[in-house]
Amino acid sequence: LFICQYGQIHCVVRELVTVKFGQETWETILAESGLNEDDHFLVFNQYTDDDTFQLVGAVAKCLDLPLTTVLEVFGDYFLTYCLRHGYDKMLRTLGSDMWNFIQNLDSLHSLLALSYKNITPPSFRCETGPNKELLLHYYTVRPGLYPIVIGLVQAVGRDIFKQTAEITVLEQSTEEIGGKKQEHTVFQVFYISSHFNSHSFDGCKTDEDITIERLSPIGAETVTACPVDPIQMCPFKSSTPANFQLSSEQFCSAFPYHIIFDAELNVKQCGFKIKALSSVFSQPVLKMKQAFQIIHPNMSLSILNIKKFINSVFFISVLKTKEKKNMTLKGQMIWLEDSQHMIFIGSPRITSLNELLEMNVYLSDIPLYDVTRELVLLNQQRIAEIDIAKKLDETTTELKKTSKALESEKKKTDMLLYQMLPQKVANQLKNGQQVEAEKFDQVTILFSDIVTFTTISAACSPLDIVNMLNNLYERFDNLTNQHGVYKVETIGDAYMVVCGVPESTKNHAPPVARFALDMIQDAAQVKSPKTGKPIQIRVGVHTGPVVAGVVGVKMPRYCLFGDTVNTASRMESHGLPGRIHISPTTYHDLKRHEFLIKRREEMHIKGKGKMSTYFLVGEKHPMKEPMDAYTQFAITKTNVPISGARIIYGHMDPGKMASKTCSVM
Repeated sequence: LFICQYGQIHCVVRELVTVKFGQETWETILAESGLNEDDHFLVFNQYTDDDTFQLVGAVAKCLDLPLTTVLEVFGDYFLTYCLRHGYDKMLRTLGSDMWNFIQNLDSLHSLLALSYKNITPPSFRCETGPNKELLLHYYTVRPGLYPIVIGLVQAVGRDIFKQTAEITVLEQSTEEIGGKKQEHTVFQVFYISSHFNSHSFDGCKTDEDITIERLSPIGAETVTACPVDPIQMCPFKSSTPANFQLSSEQFCSAFPYHIIFDAELNVKQCGFKIKALSSVFSQPVLKMKQAFQIIHPNMSLSILNIKKFINSVFFISVLKTKEKKNMTLKGQMIWLEDSQHMIFIGSPRITSLNELLEMNVYLSDIPLYDVTRELVLLNQQRIAEIDIAKKLDETTTELKKTSKALESEKKKTDMLLYQMLPQKVANQLKNGQQVEAEKFDQVTILFSDIVTFTTISAACSPLDIVNMLNNLYERFDNLTNQHGVYKVETIGDAYMVVCGVPESTKNHAPPVARFALDMIQDAAQVKSPKTGKPIQIRVGVHTGPVVAGVVGVKMPRYCLFGDTVNTASRMESHGLPGRIHISPTTYHDLKRHEFLIKRREEMHIKGKGKMSTYFLVGEKHPMKEPMDAYTQFAITKTNVPISGARIIYGHMDPGKMASKTCSVM
């Protein structure tokens, strides 16, 4: 929660979802949230609360869970994430028990603020309830996040102190603190360990010997509490003179950055280093608001507000200093009950060597006992490391984007290559392998061309012809994907497809037949630029063996060779406008399916002799036929055997026909 504005919170949500629900669920949530994987998950980048709430809301919506449940689970998992990502020792040494752990969370936030700039952390305060339970006060400027605390406190008890927490919300209110509305939630917390029923946060108040197991981050340790003489409990007290005192000068010298003020906020005493910052401290009566401004916690300066955040680290700005930049002090507020005064003991809040120069402060101005000296030097190194980590994070993201862009371009290149060559063949060529010619025993080949294309070309401009062919071939290309046939090539108005190559299949004729039926219908949707009327095509189909291979090195082409190619071309050239002309072998392969066929009279095919061929007119239902001499011919279903017809593959009967491919007897 203390780095809620940073991308690390988004990373926790991502890890939580992927671990518990899987990558697919996370991708759904990411799409719902509208966030980008590359831009919204940089650990050291800051994001608006709206982005974070949008992501959490998407989790609740996609998982169909109440938002409070999602936040509670997030709080529980957040501790697990921190323990696994380098914060384990820091958290395990924060406090010896739950009370001290929570009391020091604000100090931890202050420490982390050195690395994570501009964070707006919540604040925690503990007190003992009437039943010796822990009353946890939670202040935040982000309303509605209190379920996170429930999950977080339960996880701390379970994973750090080996206790079971029972936590409930006692009351909620909204308070105006420092000009900002803050949600104030009070939780009632009971802890149950395996050795005793309840955990008291009020200490041991009995005169009998009691054995207590203290559950600490290091492990369990047994402490025996025995009734002893009060004087023996504090040997230093017994040896101290009753009138021992420090003079004001000695105190101001020992604590050069302290402030003492009363309940009316009248400044009573300051360390000599603070007095040297401004002439305002020479006034006989000085109010805190005249010389100081509380930067953190964000609140109005009053004794009541200070007591609310008494366990917080306070940042106090010294106003009207002699330097260009006001000095900020970091320290602790302590309420002196006997004298009814508040004392602030601190030191300059300096996070880098640059700030030392800006404030005209030297390391020698900081007391030797103050760890600020070491923190400045260590934080200077830490800032450099974070800058490097941030640049590395951004560079990694850019590399991921570049990698995705390259992958996208590679897919486009592969897609273009697969449109020119079969995928299997293209992959072999990409891998530097030689593509051997391959023989296929049975394939079905289709040729088509446009009727009167020469006349149309002579009467129209080249641009009109290109547009017409592009419109037509785009429709045909879509049909190849639908029917699973391979487009071999286009030459002018000729369009060639095959099925059974390059992947061999026994079911090769029906896909080509269905493709042919659809291409007749789609061709009717394209109009001739000459007449404005729908164009007509001729289609020829033949089935037989082929040899396939890659020809050429520059612009290689995947070509088919064999008499089957010639015969398919003859079927097209001897066909009729608007009809699908098929050979006897194709007819034989379609007999097992419910295609509708019209038998054509025996005719002479150039280079083949006489052949009995057929017209394909539909599947189950006849298509719209052109008005020609074959319109009135009877339709035969291919799955009904035709008596007296026998096809012999691989033979030629000179008495019946001159085809080298097949004979019909």
